[in-house]
Amino acid sequence: MACPQSNCNSRNESPSESNHHESELTSLLSQRNLQSVPSLSSSQSQQQQQYLISNTHHHCLTTLKGHNSYISSLTLAGEFLYTGSSDGEIRCWKQNPLLSDESDHESPIFNNLVAAGKGAVKSLVVQADKIFSAHQDHKIRVWRIDSHEPDHHQKYTHLATLPTLGDRAFKILMPKNQVQIRRHKKCTWVHHVDAVSALALSEDESLLYSVSWDRTLKIWRAKDFKCLESLTNAHDDAINALALSNDGHVYTGSADKKIKVWKKNPRDQKIKHCLVATLEKHNSGINALALSRDGSVLYSGACDRSIVVWEKSSNGGSMEVLGALRGHTNSILCLAVVSDLVCSGSADRTVRIWRGFDRNYSCLAVLEGHRGPVKCLTAATDHHRCETAEKAYLLYSGGLDCDIKVWQVLVPNSY
Repeated sequence: MACPQSNCNSRNESPSESNHHESELTSLLSQRNLQSVPSLSSSQSQQQQQYLISNTHHHCLTTLKGHNSYISSLTLAGEFLYTGSSDGEIRCWKQNPLLSDESDHESPIFNNLVAAGKGAVKSLVVQADKIFSAHQDHKIRVWRIDSHEPDHHQKYTHLATLPTLGDRAFKILMPKNQVQIRRHKKCTWVHHVDAVSALALSEDESLLYSVSWDRTLKIWRAKDFKCLESLTNAHDDAINALALSNDGHVYTGSADKKIKVWKKNPRDQKIKHCLVATLEKHNSGINALALSRDGSVLYSGACDRSIVVWEKSSNGGSMEVLGALRGHTNSILCLAVVSDLVCSGSADRTVRIWRGFDRNYSCLAVLEGHRGPVKCLTAATDHHRCETAEKAYLLYSGGLDCDIKVWQVLVPNSY
């Protein structure tokens, strides 16, 4: 797909790829604003808000170039940033470009090609020495990271494709494992039959969760890649987003405008995960989900240009709407949480930094520089900058302009 308003190389598309791109583009279409949820504003005095905003500083440290197609996924692991693009490439970069030697720019470790040409990379997660990648060709691929190469260069080896051949062969022999996917076509329940849109690992990293445009939620054993469970028709439309909390709750967001909450059922071994709640407030398809560090606050971004903030009720039960964050002028495409900051990327080409404190939120900064919609975000604390008066963060944004921007954001500790 040729990136809009960019110099990325275009390529020929098959009819199936064109259909996928049409589905992808629906998330970029802005819907009418969400009027039914009140905006969240800070209870701080105007003087306090002005102090925070005027003393929050940001600048773009660098723009990472190397991908020839739009950036579709980002994830951090240790000192490395892994990026995936719509042409199937996965690349590895140093997390903090300021700590790279000049020689690193010529080194494979600075812009290391992990894999290429296996369908658009929709999501990436890293577990110890393995990378899991979700692709638009309905597959999940696993890559082994070998860090014992000379000169500390990492090597990557394709380890498996999910579902594995053994898993498929075992399931295909029994009729009860067949599910109807189209009028005259059946498939085993371990298969995704449309783009795999998001991945997440359980807190103990023993389970891998995947969601797809085929409306299913699947659970895989990370150790041997076996598919343990598939929730068919988990939503009424494509599932775009996935988030896992430390208490075992699984959140899925869909083009059907709903967020569903799932929980493992310890009492029934046959029904491993069950639906415990459905959250409905957005008036358009949901593109992104993110959780606070303790899992008590859920953020959801949608085509209605709003970020809805959900908070667990006082008794620790269901999620309740706290309010909405507004400011973007187009669809919310991605969300990331670091410390008490919420970062949002939008089809309006900007990234916004929000700070939440005592159920109140302020927009501290608007980051501008991308030439296309901002498709994915990830962020981390910048531990290499030690200042008592402010906290430093590194924010990474990937866009349809095929660029990855690395931002440093400095936020005052207090008024």
